[in-house]
Amino acid sequence: MKALIVLCHPEPLSLNAALAEVARATLEEEGYSVTITDLYQENFDPVESGKHFLNRQNSNEFSVLGEQRYAYKSNQLPADVERQIALLEDADLVLFQFPIWWHGVPAMLKGWIDRVFVSGGLYTSTKRYDRGHFRGKIALCSATIGAPAKVMQPGGRGGTIEQIFWPIQYSLHYMGFSVLPPHLATSVQGHGYGTDDEITNTRRLQAHKQSLIDRLRTVNSTQKVNYPTWKDWNEIGVAQ
Repeated sequence: MKALIVLCHPEPLSLNAALAEVARATLEEEGYSVTITDLYQENFDPVESGKHFLNRQNSNEFSVLGEQRYAYKSNQLPADVERQIALLEDADLVLFQFPIWWHGVPAMLKGWIDRVFVSGGLYTSTKRYDRGHFRGKIALCSATIGAPAKVMQPGGRGGTIEQIFWPIQYSLHYMGFSVLPPHLATSVQGHGYGTDDEITNTRRLQAHKQSLIDRLRTVNSTQKVNYPTWKDWNEIGVAQ
């Protein structure tokens, strides 16, 4: 079994980086061969642009989807994108570790999705959802957030966990992954914003690490998120 951890945080000493290492150790104990791709440390360029495509299909106008399709079909994808795709294709389980910033994933991770999930190659009009490129693979999102757990509920000021994770998780479902319920470490404050004493903070961080360990030890028996698939829609893509 092989696992890939996609780490997205600019600080090597952050809790996110620590959780990635906890995940690595736990998965190795469970028999996985683990690879970490650290997007910030690898200086991954998240901004899709014409400069990534050396031999353009259309040099007069940059069409993102058109150039991605052309590069894929002509085996001319950017080297950094090819590497990320190879890592994904080699993995049985993919863990995404990141902070929640402004109610979503960091720009780095969103840009990774924009560039790595290549149009015309990893998805097409028919190669999506349960027919997606990564069908048979499992994805788990693990994130930190500053809000306390008590406000992450319907009517709460933090929004529900399902709302926060829907964009990235549904994108993974779109690409064919079987998506596990997310792991969320709450009340994780940045430097200078801690509200509790050091002992309380330390206990909370240790609890978050243990929670992730427990989740990873049961990945193969955890019920997947029940997203709709092709059989659930009519010819115009609406629930039947």
